[in-house]
Amino acid sequence: MDDEGSGPRARHEEAELRLEHACGVGTRLLDGLREVILGQDVILEHVVTALLAHGHVLLEGAPGLGKTQLVRTLSALVGGSFSRIQFTPDLMPSDVLGTSLVVGVDGGKDLRFRPGPIFAGLVLADEINRATPKTQSALLEAMAEGTVTVEGQPRPLPKPFFVLATENPIEMEGVFPLPEAQLDRFLMKLVLPMPDLDTLAAIGARADEPKTPKAVTTPDELLAVQATARRIAAAEHVRRYAARLVLATHEPSEVRFGAGPRAVQALMACARVKAMLAGRPAVGIEDVRSVATPILAHRIALSFEAEARGKSAAQVIAELVAKLPEEEAGR
Repeated sequence: MDDEGSGPRARHEEAELRLEHACGVGTRLLDGLREVILGQDVILEHVVTALLAHGHVLLEGAPGLGKTQLVRTLSALVGGSFSRIQFTPDLMPSDVLGTSLVVGVDGGKDLRFRPGPIFAGLVLADEINRATPKTQSALLEAMAEGTVTVEGQPRPLPKPFFVLATENPIEMEGVFPLPEAQLDRFLMKLVLPMPDLDTLAAIGARADEPKTPKAVTTPDELLAVQATARRIAAAEHVRRYAARLVLATHEPSEVRFGAGPRAVQALMACARVKAMLAGRPAVGIEDVRSVATPILAHRIALSFEAEARGKSAAQVIAELVAKLPEEEAGR
């Protein structure tokens, strides 16, 4: 017989408390963001989902829509370090990662590593497509592994580590499109829309810039919430639905190539967070559907015919989600 403190009932109660606590952290983050960033609720929900799923976000939007403010606010709410990297054609990998400098020590000389701006908990990679592919790739190891290798020595990054990269769809001259391998490292790609009339009026009513919010969590607490999300249960029919959805991106005549296996992992990671934020201990198919477009749209390439007809990748994914039937549980 199990002890009262370690039996199934106690473990169940502990899991419920973890879920309630994680849900509360997510709610506080969203509420804090909504106080500063107006009229972008869907975008904010996806950003928080990606953060809690231990992923990174590529954000496309015109200048002046609050991308920098979003990351600064999120950093303040988390209580972690923040850095902004302005990507330009002359930016070098060492400008991002850091470099070793010769310094005088006790009458002699020594090499000291000076960390680059990548060594922060939350990093804004602004206009990433303005940098050369060589500099863009400097982010790749950091985003994938949470470490960077400088002069042959691996160096760990802070935990949690979150990159929000932006690209400007208007300024097309002098840009270097992100390679497919780099795009796939972003858990989500989000398109920041222009605010509507009511939101613009509300922004105009503000006499001053919104104050920087106080922290509502800590980096350590955020790591615990990420761990809770990974424990959210997912039934086989839900996992199969995510896999079938990814396979479906390879079938339409409108797609030149579809999403890969990493997309299935991304769908399930974000679906677990969605369930957690709703206070549910298990993932539903609707959780997968709700994150399909921002996860899959940047992982497919449209056919020339689809592009000629003005189709977008987001439209193709939305149509796939609408058409893909569910499997019955237990099949």
